[in-house]
Amino acid sequence: MTSHQPSRTEELTLRSRVLALQPELVEFRRDLHRHPELGRQEYRTTAKLEERLTAAGLRPQVLPGGTGLLVDLVPGGTPSGTPLLAFRADIDALPIADAKTEVPYRSTVPGQAHACGHDVHTTVVLGTALVLAEALREGRLTQPVRLIFQPAEEMMPGGALDVIAAGGMEGVGRIFAVHCDPKVTVGRIGLRTGAITSACDALVLSLDGPGGHTARPHLTCDLVTAIGRMAADLPGALARRMDPRWGVSLVWGRIAAGSAPNVIPQHAELEGTVRCLELDGWREAPDALHELVSKMAEIHRAKWSLDYKRGVPPVVNEAVSISQLDTAMTRQFGAQGDVVVEETEQSLGGEDFSWYLEHAPGALARLGVRAPDESAVRDLHQGRFDVDERAIGIGVELFTSLALEHSRP
Repeated sequence: MTSHQPSRTEELTLRSRVLALQPELVEFRRDLHRHPELGRQEYRTTAKLEERLTAAGLRPQVLPGGTGLLVDLVPGGTPSGTPLLAFRADIDALPIADAKTEVPYRSTVPGQAHACGHDVHTTVVLGTALVLAEALREGRLTQPVRLIFQPAEEMMPGGALDVIAAGGMEGVGRIFAVHCDPKVTVGRIGLRTGAITSACDALVLSLDGPGGHTARPHLTCDLVTAIGRMAADLPGALARRMDPRWGVSLVWGRIAAGSAPNVIPQHAELEGTVRCLELDGWREAPDALHELVSKMAEIHRAKWSLDYKRGVPPVVNEAVSISQLDTAMTRQFGAQGDVVVEETEQSLGGEDFSWYLEHAPGALARLGVRAPDESAVRDLHQGRFDVDERAIGIGVELFTSLALEHSRP
């Protein structure tokens, strides 16, 4: 970081430009909210972004899969090999019905909604592109920037891998993102050095046996008892096999066995997730779970298979990147005093932003979106999730101030 202190005029200029864009950005976000699209189906969203970015004089490149795009802002005379500063947005929605009946921008697509704030993330990065495009024309942007509009964040192992496969991280020196936090009031931004999200994997445990009559369980494999014991005992057994500081958590979401009260079934299934706070736990969990399942299945004479699907590692924020965010925020918002930077807690939710951090240092910040007068908390992945749209401008100021801070001599 440099020691340059922005003038009051610079602070007001950036804020005034973001405020001037706010009505357009709010309407863009509402349009996305009305037309949510699931992972790798975000064709309309991609087309809307491409149209607006092109109108701003930029040259967006759609990813090979047809959804999501990249756009670079490279000042003239930038030396070859200068690292890019990247900002990422996720553009997909969730297969959840929108339960908000009181707003005009509720989803028009049955069973789909932006219930995780990705419409806000997308609009923040779009607003960043529009402000920085103007700064580029005026010669105030000297740091090359890449904007990433990523598909399929909600799909394991995540659309970040699509971006990386398409070369989206080539030349990137540092990368940043924000995620809506409905627990935090608008005007607050949460930062944390180290792990800020959890690793998240998915698994399906299948048990098989010959089946039989419930009158003679000793002559067969009682799969209902076996799957019940595994559902109850595996989470605790796995926790005792792992370092408790790793925060490994196995939770089941589905159990299925049988179709009649007097028939011992031939097949039973458990489906759930494994979450870990630390990378070491994420790496060791699959082997430990396979060993435990093998021993438990042997007790019940059941054949077994474990389909363990790697999801995402934890997002581990780099200290220098957090310091840069904090400095940029303090310099941009310190004089106004209406935006507060605070420490945030680690979440057990998964985030595929972690894949980018395998290629470059960076950080994910939490963006407060709760209205000050709202008593109830609209949690993520719920049909009534919504945001205070003033958060959009705050996110844009966060990213643009960071990019322009890197551009100052």
